[in-house]
Amino acid sequence: MSRGSNTRLLSLPTHEVALVGNWDESQFIWELVEDEMWDKYIEKKFEEDENPPKYQSVGLVIGVTGIVGNSLAEILPLPDTPAGPWKVYGVARRPQPSWNSDHPLLQYIQCDISDSDDTLTKLSPLSDVTHLFYVTWTSRPTEPQNCDANASMFRNVLRAVIPNAPNLQHICLQTGRKHYLGPFESLGKIQAHDPPFHEDLPRLENPNFYYNLEDILFDEVEKKEGLTWSIHRPGTIFGFSPYSMMNIIGTLCVYAAICKHEGVPLRFPGNRAAWDGYSDASDADLIAEHQIWASVDPYAKNEAFNCSNGDVFKWKHLWKVLGEQFEVECAEFEEEGLSLEEMMKNKGEVWDEIVREKELLPTKLEEVGVWWFVDLVLGFKDSHLDSMNKSKEHGFLGFRNSNSSFISWIDKMKGFKIVP
Repeated sequence: MSRGSNTRLLSLPTHEVALVGNWDESQFIWELVEDEMWDKYIEKKFEEDENPPKYQSVGLVIGVTGIVGNSLAEILPLPDTPAGPWKVYGVARRPQPSWNSDHPLLQYIQCDISDSDDTLTKLSPLSDVTHLFYVTWTSRPTEPQNCDANASMFRNVLRAVIPNAPNLQHICLQTGRKHYLGPFESLGKIQAHDPPFHEDLPRLENPNFYYNLEDILFDEVEKKEGLTWSIHRPGTIFGFSPYSMMNIIGTLCVYAAICKHEGVPLRFPGNRAAWDGYSDASDADLIAEHQIWASVDPYAKNEAFNCSNGDVFKWKHLWKVLGEQFEVECAEFEEEGLSLEEMMKNKGEVWDEIVREKELLPTKLEEVGVWWFVDLVLGFKDSHLDSMNKSKEHGFLGFRNSNSSFISWIDKMKGFKIVP
């Protein structure tokens, strides 16, 4: 369409249209307006290229493809995030997956932080980092091995970043509820603390890699004046990441999809205490908001905080929700106790068939089904509840409706074509 068309003329302000006496004049006026607009666009574009956007804060997320790292990657760049605008680096061991690549403002860095040389090479040049979010871990066969491996990874990161980031202000370390319960291998074998758990409970007398990470944090921040820290202890996390080693919602979605495909009811793989008792959870977005709050609020510095949704639920209620979301019948509770790990043995080909038929993101069952973790969470014999009083007293009033959170993360699993 030509610049002198009636359609283009209608885009002129009313007072300018009123000045138009005939069509030749209108075309002349429009050309002047359009030329002026183009000149302003070129001038603005030149200014943007010469003066890239200035960031108030620069976040480094270690474990960006994990369940909380993914939420941090989404929330930090938002225009209303405190202390923004944020520039965000995201670090993970694998190449950037397709489901994580929709964060246009994220600068992705593939780095194996268990390798000290790779960590130093990749992270030491990030001299503009102001806030470090450490939300990753690795699993080893025994807790002493966990202590060594996770301590080495965390130390590699801190030694690469702290000396080379002169404006580094704060480090967020994410651990979890095992601070009060003990490591997986000791659950039910040692005397854990009595819930509800609060942050000043003493450490348990057994190896726990969370304790090692805390001690490394305390030692390293002493080396830089003014550097502050916070420790975040979520419970069972509701969130999104096909790569997470402890993604209960993603695993339950895969289980429900297999049940529907095979035409069998959804059986509860847990005990009566989990079915009828009160549980709590930690929404991944809430954890991200909690960490951002602690990193920028002066009243939250140098403290450890629990982080849970602030409500309670019963798994027998969420089980019905899961069935509704996948249109599969829910079986009644079975007293003998079922193992999801046992039920899902030899289901790899079934999952491959579902992925092909429903045109899902290509995944293998062992990547998206963390059966042992579901068996663990739903097999607890006692309720494990956290207190959020300390966070509230320090100014964090965030919360989530756990039922709504559960549904929202199921929707996200479906939206990214991880499950049908």
